[in-house]
Amino acid sequence: MGANLELIRATYEGASEENGRNLLAALAPDATWTEAEGFPYAGTYTGPDAIVAGVFRRLATEWIGYRAEVHTYLEDGARVAAFGVYSGTYKATGKAMRSPFAHLYLVKNGKIATMVQYVDTALVQKALIPAP
Repeated sequence: MGANLELIRATYEGASEENGRNLLAALAPDATWTEAEGFPYAGTYTGPDAIVAGVFRRLATEWIGYRAEVHTYLEDGARVAAFGVYSGTYKATGKAMRSPFAHLYLVKNGKIATMVQYVDTALVQKALIPAP
């Protein structure tokens, strides 16, 4: 296992607070984080503050038990992919979801330079729509 894979693994496999601390420490100051079109937080966020505010603070406050569980990591030089399953219950609707995802990271100089999310957004969107 390479150092880049270990850097990414440390942002998923501990307790939530530990993962968050590890992620903040791993992000480059100008890191970009792209959430998939159709995902509730779609768009590209630049820098740790924007990433935390635009994605992680919302995940923590808008969902109950939100998790990103990785089952496979792949490393190809500076690129690391994490494949897994999201799960959680959307507070506003009380509806649960499970959706497969892939995250593709680019690591430069020991820091996360970019992350791009790939996810089945239709499965996530179902949890956001209130029951009739």
